[in-house]
Amino acid sequence: MGYVTSLFVRKMVAAAGSTVDAASLLTQAGLGPDDPWDPKLMVPDTRYYDLIEAISTQIDATELPLTVGATMRCDDYGALGLAWKAAPTLHGSLSRVERYARLWTSVVEYELRDDPRGVLFILHREGPRRLGMRLSNEATLASGVSLARQVCPVPFAPLEVRIKHAAPANTVYHENYFGCPVRFDADLDALLVSHDALAQPNILGDEGISRYLVSHLDRELSEVATEPALMVEAKDAIAQALSEGTPKMADIARSLGYSARSFHRRLSEHGLSFQTLAEDTRRELAEGLLRDERHSLAEIAFLTGFAEQSSVTRAFKRWVGKTPASYRKDRLTP
Repeated sequence: MGYVTSLFVRKMVAAAGSTVDAASLLTQAGLGPDDPWDPKLMVPDTRYYDLIEAISTQIDATELPLTVGATMRCDDYGALGLAWKAAPTLHGSLSRVERYARLWTSVVEYELRDDPRGVLFILHREGPRRLGMRLSNEATLASGVSLARQVCPVPFAPLEVRIKHAAPANTVYHENYFGCPVRFDADLDALLVSHDALAQPNILGDEGISRYLVSHLDRELSEVATEPALMVEAKDAIAQALSEGTPKMADIARSLGYSARSFHRRLSEHGLSFQTLAEDTRRELAEGLLRDERHSLAEIAFLTGFAEQSSVTRAFKRWVGKTPASYRKDRLTP
């Protein structure tokens, strides 16, 4: 399971407008509707996709990813956003994202690849191409164009946009926003940027500031690399405690040798909350147990900390959109 910054979640809900129940959507994603926006707080990618798909049942979501992309600002991304602005050229800005995007998401990797007409800024995202992921990819490409327009001294548009999934019924919004041909059913999710655009000096480009910010980002990236050890230890402890009911943070912290306060701080430093970690562990454990026919649904409910079988059924439908029985059948059918 991967994670994305909660900033994307909140931007998506805000862009959906007043016709959706924003408070309910944010709560389902594990965020407090009235809490301050904290880009370092991470949300499981599956919850993000669930949220996008829930929005798409309430509104026509064709234009939604473009609206979200247009709202993204360099300053939203903290030090990475500043490094984008301070890079000497647009090519430098894109290179910063290629190297440091891990600070904002663990599910997307970027690549700059030479092309006869310029450079492809490629978005790589693994996993089933469900609706939530497809719309998220479109929003990510739209964000890249929005950020480029904020630093480029002349009007910016890519030469071409490539999107791997099929086109929506109406592509006018996409062509108007990107200002160039948009190819669906393509071999890549990417922006093709011209050599001229890449060489444009950024409006606020500054070599000295850029070097300082890159040094800062390198330190942040090295800290992110230590995240899995903490997550693995905490998830193991949570999994062992689930058969006794929903675990408490203080108990898990104590079992790992932390005080509740220091454990909370360590999780926060990695953009995690105990609630999110516990829910992820419960879900992953339930999915693993369902792939083994030897475990009955009643046993799975007990081992994952649910009081009764109906509770795990409701939770599973919320997690993956299907009952545990349907999930098991799909996974076991040759």
